[in-house]
Order: sequence, then C-alpha cells, then structure tokens
Amino acid sequence: MSAVTAPAPVIPPLTVKGRVTQLHVIVSEWTKLHSLRSTRWSLAVAVILTIGLSAIFAAVTSSHWAHMQPHERANRHPLDIALAGVNLSQLAIGVLGVLVITGEYATGMIRASFTAVPKRLPVLWAKISVFAVVSFVLMLPSVLIAFWVSQSILHNIPQLQTSLSANGILRSVVGGAVYLTLFGIFCMAMGAIVRNTAGGIASFVALFFVIPPLLNVFPTSWQNAINPWIPNSAFRSIFQLTHGSHSLSPAGGLAVSLGYVAFTVAVAAVLLVRRDT
Repeated sequence: MSAVTAPAPVIPPLTVKGRVTQLHVIVSEWTKLHSLRSTRWSLAVAVILTIGLSAIFAAVTSSHWAHMQPHERANRHPLDIALAGVNLSQLAIGVLGVLVITGEYATGMIRASFTAVPKRLPVLWAKISVFAVVSFVLMLPSVLIAFWVSQSILHNIPQLQTSLSANGILRSVVGGAVYLTLFGIFCMAMGAIVRNTAGGIASFVALFFVIPPLLNVFPTSWQNAINPWIPNSAFRSIFQLTHGSHSLSPAGGLAVSLGYVAFTVAVAAVLLVRRDT
C-alpha cells in the first residue's frame, strides 16, 4: 500500500517586487549595524573612553600642577590632554570595525547577504559607508565634548587654557574624529581580508601597537626614515598640532592614511569577489 504524499505548499507570489540598489543595501546594513548589541556596547565604550580619559587626565594634571617641576609642566599641552581618550577609544572602534564584517562570517549570515546581493561589492561599500558615517557622527561630538570638559577642569591653570579658535586647535580636534573613522575603516578592511574576528583584531594590533616599538631596535637614522610612513605614525599625524622634521604634516599624514585605507579596501574588494564564502 503506497503512502499518500501531501501536496507541496503553495507559496503566494510577492505583491511588491524591489530592485537591489546601493541605497537599499545601505539601509539593510544600517539595520544590521544598529540592531546588534555589540555595536551599541563598542560605541558606548568609545564615547566613554574619549571623554572620560581626557577628564581624568585633566583632573590629575590640575591637582598636581602646583607640585610639578618646570620640565613636567612644559610637557603638558591642553590639546594632548583633550585628545588623551582617543588613544584608547581607537581600540573599541577598531574592534567594532572588524566585527562589522567578521561577525557575519562567523554566523554564516554573509551567505544570505551575498544571496540577496550577488555582485557582493555593494555590500562592502554599504558597510564602509554606514560604519564611516556612524563613527564620525558619534566621535566628532565626543572629541569636542572631551575638549570642553578638559578645559573646564583646567580653568584655574592659565598656561593650559586654549580655545577652538586658536591656531590649529579646531583642525586637530576634528582630526581626532577623522583619525578614529579612518582607523575603523582600515580595521574593517583587515577583517574582510582575513574573514576572522581574532585574526582581524590581531592584524591591526600588530600594525599599530606591536610593530612601532619594535622599530626602536634599528639605528636612529633608520627610525627617522621609516617611522613617519608606518600606519601608526601616518594616521596619528592627522590630529597632531605640530610636526617635527622626522614626521609627516597633518595633510601629509591624511594623504598617506587615505592611501593605506584605499589599498586595504581594494585588497578586501578583490578577495571578496574572487573567494567563495
């Protein structure tokens, strides 16, 4: 006696048919980005570190100013205090940049993304666009608030008082937000290249935090020739107020940093198209 086969369910046709456009992909990536808890936590940590560390540095400087030696006072600059938080918040931004793309590889969601967008590259452009806008829009106010908070704490020290209208101050403060944004995009591209969260984080940590100190083993002449061009030095030149004879100018640092970002994104794009998911 043969078994009775149940009829296959009938799937009704879609009443609305959409077309895959770059704008639609950007909206999709925005939905994925802001719906993840890791995004909210990473951005919250970045904001807290950007403002909080600068406030702590300013408070410590204010409380110890009367007991500091002249050379210690000379090493304190109001802009360095205001941007102190950038040195740590970049870690949160970098980790988030890696997670934005490696998280989908870890969960397998990347297959669904590429099924919906077979050309693949629009997905990468959308991820970069959304991440860049979110990072800059959030980090710019954070850096500005850090500047104002640190200046408020240092109000009783005339030597450490400055304003955004002072020569180069506004450029450096905005440069801090630009630095964090470009750094995050670079880290995202590294994540797209290695397709692994641990590998992506290890890659940018090695380039920005491990390799620079290792260069100290080389002769001084070699250091002076190499240091300005490595990613860490070039990126940081963007928000430096002044530069020496062995460092890039802010404009030069921005140009070199954009070159690093463009190259890394280009490699990620080529591999994204050629490799299987």
